[in-house]
Amino acid sequence: MIEDNISDGETAAGSGAIQRVFEALSSQPRRKILAYLAHSSLTAGEIAARFDMSKPSISQHLSILETAGLIAKERQGQFIHYSLVQNNLVNTLNGFVQDVCPVSRPIKRESKELGRGDAAKGRG
Repeated sequence: MIEDNISDGETAAGSGAIQRVFEALSSQPRRKILAYLAHSSLTAGEIAARFDMSKPSISQHLSILETAGLIAKERQGQFIHYSLVQNNLVNTLNGFVQDVCPVSRPIKRESKELGRGDAAKGRG
């Protein structure tokens, strides 16, 4: 379990974010929504038109993706446009890989210690 790998002052909140991302990615319709949003923003109606499911179901999928921090919404006139939050997905998955990879764990610890040193010197 991801929480079992938490050490060196990491919080369960970080693993909760990872859990939300993996739960969001566990659904094929949500993965398809992310693919549709890969290169352009779309309205909920434009997204719903690509699926054979109700608009409330699409809305629920969008809400889960937004809660996981994978997509963002922006009101443009009377429409809400959804788009990918590019760095969040990459950073979340990278953080997960670093937590479970035996090679990355010592590097991550070293990076944290360097960050503390920079903060103490007034650089962080």
